[in-house]
Amino acid sequence: MSEKILKTVKASGESVGIPVLGFFLGFLVVLFYILLRMAPELLAEIFFTLRVFAPVWVPLFLLYFFWFFWVLYVRAKFFKNQEYVVLEVKLPREILKSPLAMESVFMGIHQGVGESTWFDKYWLGKTRTSFSFEIVSIEGEIKFFIWTRAFWRDVVEAQIYAQYPEVEVVEADDYTRMIKYDINEIAVWGADFKLRKPDPYPIKTYVDYGLDKDPKEEYKVDPMAPMLEHFGSLGKGEQLWLQLIIRVNKNEKKKKGTWFGKTGWQKEGEELINKLMLRDEKTKSAKELSAAGFPINPSLSKGEQEIISAIERSISKLAFDVGMRGLYIAEKDKFRSINIMGLLGATKQFNSNTLNEFGPTRYSTILSYPWEDYKKIRKNRAGRRVFDAYRRRSYFHHPYKTPPFVLNTEELATVYHFPGSNVKTPTISRVPSKKSEAPSDLPI
Repeated sequence: MSEKILKTVKASGESVGIPVLGFFLGFLVVLFYILLRMAPELLAEIFFTLRVFAPVWVPLFLLYFFWFFWVLYVRAKFFKNQEYVVLEVKLPREILKSPLAMESVFMGIHQGVGESTWFDKYWLGKTRTSFSFEIVSIEGEIKFFIWTRAFWRDVVEAQIYAQYPEVEVVEADDYTRMIKYDINEIAVWGADFKLRKPDPYPIKTYVDYGLDKDPKEEYKVDPMAPMLEHFGSLGKGEQLWLQLIIRVNKNEKKKKGTWFGKTGWQKEGEELINKLMLRDEKTKSAKELSAAGFPINPSLSKGEQEIISAIERSISKLAFDVGMRGLYIAEKDKFRSINIMGLLGATKQFNSNTLNEFGPTRYSTILSYPWEDYKKIRKNRAGRRVFDAYRRRSYFHHPYKTPPFVLNTEELATVYHFPGSNVKTPTISRVPSKKSEAPSDLPI
């Protein structure tokens, strides 16, 4: 494994560092010991002050914990009462449409109902609908799945058939339930992914590949092709899972340096543009003035102009909160570490050196020395957690709540779309025959 990826993975994720809570408790224990040995009088004063103000801080402390666990309870109850379906999209022999068709699908499901009032959100436990778009290789056979609430099934099917009338959408068994996690039988490696730069910086999209112009099939360069080719190379006893869990973005990101203020994804993009152009946020004019008092517009290079243009195009589109997660699962004697590299490299075609790129974060565990992980406790814990998080499709809420990033519909359609016939991977599951309307002159 390359040194760059090794450093990236070791520097990221909860499973390769000391948990924050454990560090905080350890710090408190050390501080208590130091005060007890060096300043027992100060320690006594601290406890006296805490006792005096107990009628104030104890109720607030208990109220906070009550509220926290109440929200957990009502949301868990709401999730338990929902019905979920896994839909498999079976592809035809030929798909001649560009990823723009898939972008239209994402635009059609951009609906943020469920949290319209505080009563719905905090008393009934309702949440925005989330969808999981998944690409799966089971022993080399590639399948496309969509996980959603049963309530939204008709909407999802209608949006897909509107753009891809040749496909077949059928309800399928949940493939994640067909494997039992047993560390004696299987080996699991997984990771969440994140964006390296602020969300408004776009990744390299299908527009950058020229697929918005619908070139001839033989001239198309599909950014998903290398990923699908690797997924199709798996052997018996191996599986690769990749999921994109999405929900409508509602501008919930906190402003830097504030406790309560929130900023929108588009607002953050505008601030980045103002910073790059050295202009005032309110007046949109240059901050630097000449001796005569006229604004001095900065001289931007072609690359800087392209970055600004890309951000402007990015924030002009509908956006989703996104959680991206990948797993490599194999029987113990068939586990090949090279497929970890394949999973990490699956996103390379979407990366841009000047704009944004994906990188691994949570759960990924790569350690240089055996004594860093006694009896593989950390590795097994990370594998168990990422496996369970994937099966639950848990990202935006507990038990595996993780900060999401933002992708617009164009970016999503680049990472997840149905490949055309120019993608020659033979193991993509396709419908053997083409559907057509019955002749109108058939006798009744």
